[in-house]
Amino acid sequence: MVKLDIITTRGGDGGETSLGDGTRLRKDALRIEAIGAVDEANAAIGLLRLHTAGREEDAMLGRIQSDLFDLGADLCVPGTGEDRLRVAPAQCARLEAEIRALNAGLPPLASFVLPGGSPGAAAAHLARTVARRAERRVVALAAAEAVNPEAVRYLNRLSDHLFVLARRLNDNGTRDVTWVPGATR
Repeated sequence: MVKLDIITTRGGDGGETSLGDGTRLRKDALRIEAIGAVDEANAAIGLLRLHTAGREEDAMLGRIQSDLFDLGADLCVPGTGEDRLRVAPAQCARLEAEIRALNAGLPPLASFVLPGGSPGAAAAHLARTVARRAERRVVALAAAEAVNPEAVRYLNRLSDHLFVLARRLNDNGTRDVTWVPGATR
């Protein structure tokens, strides 16, 4: 159970913050950067949900936001031990199943897709790029310290999910804006 009575603690005024195990780290530490990037991805998905309200995809995004809190909790306690909340393989498997379902009715691509089309698709593309940044931060952390490998896997699948969702929000790909190499020369 999470209980937050005091929001302004002043504990971070010196440029440090606490992890879930009580360890203090500088706010620019790799682990804090990774946690912050995951938080940014969650916020970007929150904005995306303004475009999916009333659609079946909104429930998927709600589950993803909860997963990202799980991922943040995973990252805020160093190590990979199962005694703490960790991202689980089932969460990645669910994303993969949702990707297959979203992609089922989409036409194949003949070129790269430019971010845009409908407002919802543009928001999904922005969330996708923020999720990719979170993935890069977690990969950098994993190169320096032990990190649950499912955390990296989840973020990798999430960006795929958001790409396919963007196409779905572009009227099942009919409003995709595709790259034409050299078209602006």
